[in-house]
Amino acid sequence: MRILVINPGSTTTKIAVYENENRLFVKTFYHSPDDLSSFSTILSQYDYRRDLIIDELKKEDLFYGFAAIVGRGGLLKPISSGVYEVNELMKSDLRNALMQHACNLGGLLAEEISLLIPGCKAYIADPVVVDELEDVARISGSPLLPRLSVFHALNHKAIAHKYARSINKKYEELNLVVAHLGGGISVAAHRQGKVIDVNNALDGSGSFSPERAGTLPARQLVELCFSGKYTEDEIVKMIRGKGGLVAYLGTTDVQVVIKRIEEGDKKAELILKAMIYNIAKEIGAMCAALCGKVDSIVLTGGIAYSSYCVNKLNEYISFLAPINIFPGEDEMEALAFNALRALKREQTCEEYI
Repeated sequence: MRILVINPGSTTTKIAVYENENRLFVKTFYHSPDDLSSFSTILSQYDYRRDLIIDELKKEDLFYGFAAIVGRGGLLKPISSGVYEVNELMKSDLRNALMQHACNLGGLLAEEISLLIPGCKAYIADPVVVDELEDVARISGSPLLPRLSVFHALNHKAIAHKYARSINKKYEELNLVVAHLGGGISVAAHRQGKVIDVNNALDGSGSFSPERAGTLPARQLVELCFSGKYTEDEIVKMIRGKGGLVAYLGTTDVQVVIKRIEEGDKKAELILKAMIYNIAKEIGAMCAALCGKVDSIVLTGGIAYSSYCVNKLNEYISFLAPINIFPGEDEMEALAFNALRALKREQTCEEYI
């Protein structure tokens, strides 16, 4: 079964072609600020990205025979984990999402391109809005501000399944704390196949990250908002996009920060230590959410490649549970394998309602 994977990001569009489990082709289109400057919204980039994808597939003589096209899921209403066929309601919700992000284009692109190929299905899988929180995890302290589940669900679920397979267990048999360490950081408590608690990795809770501010002092944030010095958009960018490491050190690249530390930069050392310290506290909190019954702490994402960061983090958390490391993320493979399971009916294809 041939599957096309489409993964739109803020500065890239990634595509891959799979034949069953085998990847035949992969391509990343990089979008510079100049490339995107003429588009006022994410949605207005749609035709530009679609044409890049179709033209590339035709150039490589790959634009045929797809059984399914699977796109990265967008900022939809909260849904359970799984594979969803794109329908009219989903398309409407993606076009009118409350938050703009390039991932909203994934399902739309998959559906339109699928219509050009006879018998082709269009799916999304495990979008960032996967919500399996226990009720107690939703209570924030203000009934006006419930806690929301927005995290790297696709990679969390894929890596949790991969770890389970590595020890000949089922994901549903395990209690795991999974920490995705990338541009955004999400730490979740996985209890027997469900993510019962996780920080909102997009809009402000948990550890700060290379580009996100994480949890901030509430009263000081209120004062900042009403100071008259910043617009709402500027405040949002301080929280998401220009927060965390980049706010303190001017870079989102952890390896650049480590190089500065090696050259004697004490501020860089303090800020990176603080980020690792906050990640450790989140992991400890999720161990508590599982009542200390944790089979493994699983570290993933790009920062998990860094022995400097992993070793420093281990100093804080090694007493909690065994630690296993699956560095990086393969969202393309995770999307493809989800679609393949749906096509083979090894996994129920859910309806978005």
